[in-house]
Amino acid sequence: MVIMMLGAGMVCMKTGTTLAEASFNNPVPGSVQRGQKIYMNTCLTCHQADAGGVPGMTPPLQKSPYVQGPPVKLIGIVLNGLNDGVEIDGETYSNPMPPFSTVLKDQEIADVLTYLRSHFGNKAGPITVNQVNKIRQGLKK
Repeated sequence: MVIMMLGAGMVCMKTGTTLAEASFNNPVPGSVQRGQKIYMNTCLTCHQADAGGVPGMTPPLQKSPYVQGPPVKLIGIVLNGLNDGVEIDGETYSNPMPPFSTVLKDQEIADVLTYLRSHFGNKAGPITVNQVNKIRQGLKK
């Protein structure tokens, strides 16, 4: 998949979707705005501008059961990474995801996940910094 910079936005050549066009629903405006920046700087390289992933390698985040599912599992994946293959709609994705527990602060994880859960066709509630902190603390035990 090819991503190009056009004007002020990134465009997915597969779908023609810009990152700005994908951003239409702001349940927590400050968090979503910060989350979009984190997505662009941290997630976009693997998951692409349209969150469509890379076939056979990186899973899509569009209308994803992982993104829209229980916050505990999603937060755990971001904190711990994921080395196992993931199957979504009959396709297996095998690219490991590194852990971000030492890279992103709790607020940053809450922001990027809130952004993901409200964009790219996802319709799930926001993630709070308290939820992230609780799961991070549970992982330390």
